Amino acid sequence: MTDPQATQSFDAIRIGIVSVSDRASTGVYEDKGLPALQDWLTRALHNPITFEPRLIPDEQDRISATLIELVDAGCNLVLTTGGTGPALRDVTPEATLAVAHKEMPGFGEQMRQISLKFVPTAILSRQVAVVRGQSLIINLPGQPKAIAETLEGLKDADGKQVVPGIFAAVPYCVDLIGGPYMETRDEVCKAFRPKNAVRAPRP
Repeated sequence: MTDPQATQSFDAIRIGIVSVSDRASTGVYEDKGLPALQDWLTRALHNPITFEPRLIPDEQDRISATLIELVDAGCNLVLTTGGTGPALRDVTPEATLAVAHKEMPGFGEQMRQISLKFVPTAILSRQVAVVRGQSLIINLPGQPKAIAETLEGLKDADGKQVVPGIFAAVPYCVDLIGGPYMETRDEVCKAFRPKNAVRAPRP
C-alpha cells in the first residue's frame, strides 16, 4: 500500500491496463499480463495510481470499445498486452489504430529494437502506439519479461542504461497531450524531459 503522505505532492493518475487473450479471458489459464503491468508501473512511478484493469478476448470491436471506454473514463495512459503477433486472432494493433487520432510510430520501432536484442522473431511483433484525445495508448508484448524489458530498456551489469526503454518518453508525451505530470523513479526508469518542461519540486 502506498503511503498517502509520501505521494501527496505528486499528481494522481488513472491508468488503463488491458490484457487481450482468448484463453485467459475464458479462464483456460491464468492471466499474467495485468499483474505484470500493475507491478511495473507501481515500481516505476511516484504518482498515486488508480488502475482500470480489463481482461478481454481477441475481438477487434471489443478491444476498440474497451480502449474508448478507458479514455472516456479519464485514463491518460492505456497499456495493452497481447494480440500483437501475425496469428489470425491477433488484432490488437488494428483495434488500436481504429480509435486513433494520431499514430506514434516511434514507440513500436523502439520496442522491436529492444526485443531484437533477445530474439530474432521480434520482427514479427506489430505493436503500435496512438494518441486519442488526451490519452496515450501503447500496445506492449504479451510476456511479462518482455513487458518489463520494453518499458524499462536494457542495462549493463553496473546498472547503466544501454538501450532506453519506451517509458522514458511516456511522461513528456503525456505532458504534451494535456495529461498529468508523471514522475518516475530513476532507479527503475528515468524519464526524459527538455529542461524547460521539468517542473520544479513541490515544497
